[in-house]
Amino acid sequence: MNFSPMVLAASAETSTATGGSPLVSMLITFLPILVIFYFFLIRPQKKREKEEKALRDNLAIGDEIVTIGGIIGIVVRQNDDTLVIETGGDRSKIRIQRAAVRENITAREKAKAASESKSSSASVLSTSPEVSDEKKKTDKTEKKSKSEKKSKETE
Repeated sequence: MNFSPMVLAASAETSTATGGSPLVSMLITFLPILVIFYFFLIRPQKKREKEEKALRDNLAIGDEIVTIGGIIGIVVRQNDDTLVIETGGDRSKIRIQRAAVRENITAREKAKAASESKSSSASVLSTSPEVSDEKKKTDKTEKKSKSEKKSKETE
């Protein structure tokens, strides 16, 4: 490859003659790529970091947590940047950093229960009277079968 000044000057003349500088065409090429990177990589990562920080700041004593290493325990004591968790049947205590918390099981279960109660109340409201009558009938038959099982077990 011979990059003599004559060749470079000729390529510069053709680029300006075709409509613009190479800098503008390069910006037009890379700008959409940068936008894509922002929306698919940077923005979701920042959102995830914000959620993790909120999770770690909202820990309370008695919450069941999972650490990054997979240790499951209950928060017994907390300081500014450390937690003491109790794990296992022998009630051993481990001191960990707040940054090592991956998930709060207690908060997740509360949110799941709240969403289930909302969805069940919404489904009850959305059912027609015929469906609710059928549901009552099936509930009665289930109660009867349960009571029959209990009576058989006691005998």
